[in-house]
Amino acid sequence: MSAGRYAPSPSGDLHVGNLRTALLAWLWARHTDRDFLIRVEDLDRVRPGAEQRQLADLRALGLDWDGEPVRQSERLDLYDATIARLRDQGLVYECFCTRREILEAPTAPHHPPGAYPGTCRDLTDVERAERRALRPAALRVRSDVATFTVHDEIHGTYEGAVDDFVIRRGDGVPAYNLAVVVDDSAQGVDQVVRGDDLLASAPRQAWLATLLGATPPAYVHVPLALNAEGQRLAKRDGAVTRVELQDTGVDVLGLIAGSLGLDGRTPEELLASFEPAELPREPWVYVPTA
Repeated sequence: MSAGRYAPSPSGDLHVGNLRTALLAWLWARHTDRDFLIRVEDLDRVRPGAEQRQLADLRALGLDWDGEPVRQSERLDLYDATIARLRDQGLVYECFCTRREILEAPTAPHHPPGAYPGTCRDLTDVERAERRALRPAALRVRSDVATFTVHDEIHGTYEGAVDDFVIRRGDGVPAYNLAVVVDDSAQGVDQVVRGDDLLASAPRQAWLATLLGATPPAYVHVPLALNAEGQRLAKRDGAVTRVELQDTGVDVLGLIAGSLGLDGRTPEELLASFEPAELPREPWVYVPTA
């Protein structure tokens, strides 16, 4: 199977920028004759009813998908099996560092601030036992590269740092960078359309996919929706959800389509004139009307 996907986190209602990315993911998948999947990434904070409202918003926008939505919380055995496989290969180690310790530690010149400096990489058994008594351990994967290069349909060739990143958090929850790679591979997702704030994570994920014997997906990191101050759009910016906009008489699909230079009353009509090369390459500055 060849598929694209949209993978919201049910931590709150989708705003118009999220819906714009969802529409782009749908258009890109259908334009390239792929299935379109929905994956609910619910390993972190979940607000009651958020998933149902998000799916309702996608349907109201006119989007459809293939099969039933998949929830990460129902796939823990798959992540655990992958971690066990990496551990059996000697590619995983325990890390006891706090975020503050990592931020304050010196890093290699080619790594960005906050990249893991390898503090716990070569601890002795005694040192690990001492630290285990103080706090739970996260698990990190041993990277054998400093950087990895991906190709993005919008940004072109992109090389990013690959450190020993977390694959299971200290609270036992599988980390995003592991879960998303495992899921994309298992679901046959070979096209990932998402916001360009996630571009920097693509090299880590593509490298891990390669390590696991999978082919990295084709990446499309689309520009975000920003507020008038140039910051990422959020609910604090006023009427930004579908329901809020609809209640003020706004045609939400028409609003999003206009921001993309597309014309049509349904996603199918937008698809008829969809040309990826002609999409805007700059962020969409959205100013709510109410």
